[in-house]
Amino acid sequence: MKLSETEIEAIRHEMTLYEDPGAATIEALKIVQEHRGWVSDEALEAAAVVVGVTPTQMEAVATFYNLIFRQPVGRHVIMVCDSISCYLTGYEEISAHLRETLGVEFGQTTADNRFTLLPIVCLGNCDNGPAMRINTDYHGRLTPEKVDAILAEYP
Repeated sequence: MKLSETEIEAIRHEMTLYEDPGAATIEALKIVQEHRGWVSDEALEAAAVVVGVTPTQMEAVATFYNLIFRQPVGRHVIMVCDSISCYLTGYEEISAHLRETLGVEFGQTTADNRFTLLPIVCLGNCDNGPAMRINTDYHGRLTPEKVDAILAEYP
């Protein structure tokens, strides 16, 4: 698999911003994901070649960074915070409501490819728990009714 010229140019640009071009691995992964929606094994290997690191080094970064998706995801990625702050303020109710409403478990994508539901250790939104993030939008102080209204905003 080849990367597009746009992806290669963007990765090379990021590499110029670091003293060690290999430090651009995470940015390279983000660029690939931005263009493809997720990072396949083949795309990861192609990005590693551009950056000048081994596929194993690139994979280590990809698996450490929880915002790099290594399998296809839906149009909207819902990350539900399961930290202690959110857990104490209603995580279980919100988690159960999302799973029931969407008809999926964590790590799964809805049949219509609209949503992927993922847990996340912390969103840094502890004073607004329970909290979730959809794509790049943060939502807090969730109730089942509020979750339903929020989901309706994402076609």
